[in-house]
Amino acid sequence: MKVAIFGIEIKDKCIATVNQIFELLTNKGVGFYVYEDLYKKLGDGCQATGTFSNHADLPNDIEFIISIGGDGTLLKSFQILENKSIPVIGINTGRLGFLSAISTKEINEAMELLLAGKYTIEERMLLELKDDEQLFGCYNYALNEITVTKMDTSSMIRIHTYVDGEYLTSYWADGLIISTPTGSTAYSLSVGGPILPPGASNFIITPISSHNLTVRPIVVPETSNIELRVEGRGQQFLSSIDSRSVAMDFPGEISIKKADFRVKTIKLDGHGFFNTLRNKLMWGSDMRN
Repeated sequence: MKVAIFGIEIKDKCIATVNQIFELLTNKGVGFYVYEDLYKKLGDGCQATGTFSNHADLPNDIEFIISIGGDGTLLKSFQILENKSIPVIGINTGRLGFLSAISTKEINEAMELLLAGKYTIEERMLLELKDDEQLFGCYNYALNEITVTKMDTSSMIRIHTYVDGEYLTSYWADGLIISTPTGSTAYSLSVGGPILPPGASNFIITPISSHNLTVRPIVVPETSNIELRVEGRGQQFLSSIDSRSVAMDFPGEISIKKADFRVKTIKLDGHGFFNTLRNKLMWGSDMRN
């Protein structure tokens, strides 16, 4: 068996966690390839089978990728993979961690389940952004969300929104989020959007600080084509795909639709989505005790 290890900004206090994973893999006779930036951080003491800097460096028989960090790290692992179909699981050394749901305390259990094949693979949809200038290059896909936001700190922007060619509304707001079910627990949730399970066949359109208080998030089918025409008083607005952002000139137009491929994540036996929700959001916990 061969696996890959991905990590970027590993803090010194997390080195022990990384070494713990390496030791477990070595003891099981599993070959592992380490992302080059992480390998350089660890130094020559890392007894890796090999290194990689992009998907082309990985052997075809890699079983899965272990992403070490927070949700942002896991999102970047999919950018490295591009559209290569390798499942990813996240070990959370960051903060909340909905995608990287395995805590450092669960590493031994998680590795036992992984190496025993006691998991299922979930396929998750992505969003594809198209703009006239192709500002995001060849990888213009989002696992969490695509967002347009103001750059000026005082003036709102106006976002004329169309769904399948039909006019929805014009949002006067600080911005607008188009979220996947995976991203429903990310930025969209923080501004009042609904939570969707990963397998839902929908997108969420969520305004950020709308000037009209009657405007609420709306859920649309995953087959929808969404067009945004953005205007404002300043010179530019910000367009974001997950953790990547570029400035666009007013007026600007972008279109969003479901990507024609999906990425794969690993769900360990006994580690379901609703279990993660309860733990991360402390549902059912009595804070008085």
